[in-house]
Amino acid sequence: MNFRLRVWRQKDRQSVGKLVEYEAPDIPAAASFLEMLDIVNERLLLRGEDPIAFDSDCREGICGTCALTINGEAHGPDHPGAACELYMRKFQDGDTITIEPFRVRCFPVIKDLVIDRSALDRIVQAGGFISARTGSAPEANSIPIAKPDVDLAMEAAACIGCGACAAACPNGSAMLFTAAKVSHLAQLPQGDPERGRRVLKMVRTMDGEGFGNCTNTYECEAVCPAEISASFIAKLNREYARASLRRSAGE
Repeated sequence: MNFRLRVWRQKDRQSVGKLVEYEAPDIPAAASFLEMLDIVNERLLLRGEDPIAFDSDCREGICGTCALTINGEAHGPDHPGAACELYMRKFQDGDTITIEPFRVRCFPVIKDLVIDRSALDRIVQAGGFISARTGSAPEANSIPIAKPDVDLAMEAAACIGCGACAAACPNGSAMLFTAAKVSHLAQLPQGDPERGRRVLKMVRTMDGEGFGNCTNTYECEAVCPAEISASFIAKLNREYARASLRRSAGE
């Protein structure tokens, strides 16, 4: 398969970037999108040119590192799934493919397609730890938890922290990410002691990082590789309101 790529190239944070065109001939249909970029980079190196910088790690849709906007869609056109799970057979022979980093003000470009998503890390760090006895691991069945609660907690915990929700949101909102991180602990008894303090700190950190607010466009849910439901945002709002009322009441 043959493609024409329009790739965002930017030397560093201070430089002005631009889209640069590359020809990508003889790409196997079974190649993943990142493997296609590997092939293009090998050819660039053979010509003595600077390869395209992009992030990857597990390449199995688990780590969330491959944050790419492909033809205007976070992670590309094959949803649900991360960019590393996108295969070239999804495109037509001769297609022009535009590849950009996630476009979120809170995710500054480091180089080319590599972005700094440490704002998401700081939101998680603001949540702190849970109160749990250290030492030997407790018996898994010693704390009975209803299956519906476990299922919801596991659904929220599936978030891989890629940031696609913020990239797809017209407001650059990270509420789906924050909601998932808040909800999976709020749903379990282990997360209850710090429940109120956690949501207040995480939401305040999210706002402080400059992410926008949710206006229910549901673009976040549409592009989420882990299929996190936007209903968790409603749970986040309830958790935040509950914690705010308890704090104002002096509890």
